[in-house]
Amino acid sequence: MKKTAAFFFCIPFMVLMGMLLSTSLFGQSKLPPEATEVWEPEPRVVTPGTTPSDAPSDAIVLFDGSDLSAWESVNGGEAKWALSDGAMTVVKGTGAIQTRQGFGDCQLHIEWRTPAEVVGEGQGRGNSGIFLQSNYEVQVLDSYNNRTYSNGQAASIYKQHIPLVNACRPPGTWQTYDIIYSAPRFNKDGMVVRPAYVTVIHNGVLVQNHVELRGPTVYIGLPSYKAHADKLPLMLQDHGNPVSYRNIWIREL
Repeated sequence: MKKTAAFFFCIPFMVLMGMLLSTSLFGQSKLPPEATEVWEPEPRVVTPGTTPSDAPSDAIVLFDGSDLSAWESVNGGEAKWALSDGAMTVVKGTGAIQTRQGFGDCQLHIEWRTPAEVVGEGQGRGNSGIFLQSNYEVQVLDSYNNRTYSNGQAASIYKQHIPLVNACRPPGTWQTYDIIYSAPRFNKDGMVVRPAYVTVIHNGVLVQNHVELRGPTVYIGLPSYKAHADKLPLMLQDHGNPVSYRNIWIREL
């Protein structure tokens, strides 16, 4: 029975291989065009925004400039950042804020602006950060004519990946990140079975191309994964500089 089953299983495979060989040897396929058409599943319809800042129809709007209801302080309680002119701005000493909802794999659009008045240099100039799953930082920094360590400048995956180019606009100008994030996967024993990956487009320029994260982004030492939940909040950092954010939306993938 096993030989018979194997024999009949191989027949369509052998026929297909013969057709493929015929195609490669004679440059012409005997398959009709319909043989390679796939009709199911049919992609669902998503209505895109009219501008890059607009959220598509299936996105979760995390901040539209009107309130901070989707956010809370990482220290507990309400988010205490300033709200003005459709933007929220870090208030030094109030602490980082995070979304009330957790996320894993996602597409994230976020706009940010460093202060128009330049104060400080290096890491002390317009510093903040976007932490995917509260652990993996895409650096926010005024890197316009402001030298610092390359794996800590704007659009770096902090201390892990240098951006391909510096696409920063001048201080006081709104900038955009469009981020595609694949969350890490852990087995039941807490071991990594798939690392995290991230792609970052900064002001329309690809700066991180599906790079592999080696663990949470840390200031001191080497990164190392520790198992965590599949969905965790998105966090924005209070680094003491009045960095502003607006037009934040996310699509769960």
